[in-house]
Amino acid sequence: MDKIAVLIPCYNESKTIEKVVTDFKKALPEAVIYVYDNNSTDHTDEIARRAGAVVRYEYQQGKGNVIRRMFREIDAQCYIMADGDDTYPAEFAPSMVEKVLNKKVDMVVGDRLSSTYFTENKRPFHNFGNSLVRKCINIMFKTQINDIMTGYRAFSYQFVKSFPVLSKGFEIETEMSIHAVDKNMYIENEVIEYRDRPEGSESKLNTYSDGFRVLKTIAQLYRNYKPMAFFGLVAAVLLILGIGFFIPVFVTFLETGRVGKIPTLIVCGFAVLGAIQSLFSGLVLQTMVQKNRQDFEMELQRIQEQYNNLEK
Repeated sequence: MDKIAVLIPCYNESKTIEKVVTDFKKALPEAVIYVYDNNSTDHTDEIARRAGAVVRYEYQQGKGNVIRRMFREIDAQCYIMADGDDTYPAEFAPSMVEKVLNKKVDMVVGDRLSSTYFTENKRPFHNFGNSLVRKCINIMFKTQINDIMTGYRAFSYQFVKSFPVLSKGFEIETEMSIHAVDKNMYIENEVIEYRDRPEGSESKLNTYSDGFRVLKTIAQLYRNYKPMAFFGLVAAVLLILGIGFFIPVFVTFLETGRVGKIPTLIVCGFAVLGAIQSLFSGLVLQTMVQKNRQDFEMELQRIQEQYNNLEK
């Protein structure tokens, strides 16, 4: 088992990967630097290997796929995850490691948004998207994570080995944040400086398509992790619509003694039935979520025993 493992997922980062590896070796001399190449065509892997990194490969395209491979293969007391584009300064890593090893933090979030991100990042829609995602998750999940989509994080062994990676692409950071909040893991923010990519280095994130996937992921995870709130909201909307359309029909009936809009009355009935069905679906799924949380706590105990055995 490594004491500290630095995990760097890479796809065509030949212009920056050597500096990233060198900076982390200098900041964390006791760490093992792992570069996972994701089908690069610009010799990123060769450059990383010459710089002193352990190079491995993931052939399924997508950042989520790379992180899944990393988390499965590497055992460490503390993990640092960073991008290979030299946007995250390595000098903040020792402080993040200290929080994991000494304070038993499960996930340290490298917070770009509280420092230089909005001035360094030249893509206004990226800035807007990061702010929107942060507000959505903090409101929906009642948390205070300052930067949801940062790629600079530190993890404990327990987090890495208990996190089910489902996302394939850039929505993986959102999934990590929501999982940690839902499972009541210890999260801290670490304010870091952010610098934009150097000239000639291009972002692999598409503002619109990847942004849409992130928002879709938030909605899906909200449904999965908080089914009572999700289906309760659906039930409330259906009930309001049903009652809203029923009132004019009922008023007409009181005035004339006749039901003049039979189709509207039928739609109202189906809307109310849908509301009832949605409400009970939320209740059943919420019970299943509660059982899943109990099982997860037992799984954490098994992972802790595994961790203790690896340390011996």
